[in-house]
Amino acid sequence: MKKLIPLLCIVTFLFHSMTGFSQKYKTPADTVKLNQEYIGLTSDIADLNAKLSLAQIDLESYQSKSKAADTDASTAASASSDQASKASGGSLRDARIAKRKASKAYGEAKDARSASNKVKEQENKIARYQKDIRKKQERLKKLDAMRTAINAKMFSGSTPH
Repeated sequence: MKKLIPLLCIVTFLFHSMTGFSQKYKTPADTVKLNQEYIGLTSDIADLNAKLSLAQIDLESYQSKSKAADTDASTAASASSDQASKASGGSLRDARIAKRKASKAYGEAKDARSASNKVKEQENKIARYQKDIRKKQERLKKLDAMRTAINAKMFSGSTPH
């Protein structure tokens, strides 16, 4: 009995939620709303495709900047390392130059990390756009199925017997 009550509640919930998954547009009178939603979705998909193409172009730019920043960072790090080895047995002037080069290398490393983060953000943005486009295209397919069902209903009901 204790197991039956929760099971009955779950079955009742599932039964009532099934109506939420049924077709939204069923009658010929609903075609106006269906068409409005269809037009809105196609417009949204076109906008998302435009944003996606811009994001992909920006990604290429960010990737090239990231590679350049990585190269600059490694060059600055090696220069800093060379200067530090000179400064270890050298004068105060060599130590100051080594400190400047180390500071520059640190800044270059931060720039490289920032560029890498921008690439990751852009990749995430592209993935988000692609996901949104897929969702809207799936909804368009459902609307097409609803439109087909409505048309079948209209044409089957309008033929004389």
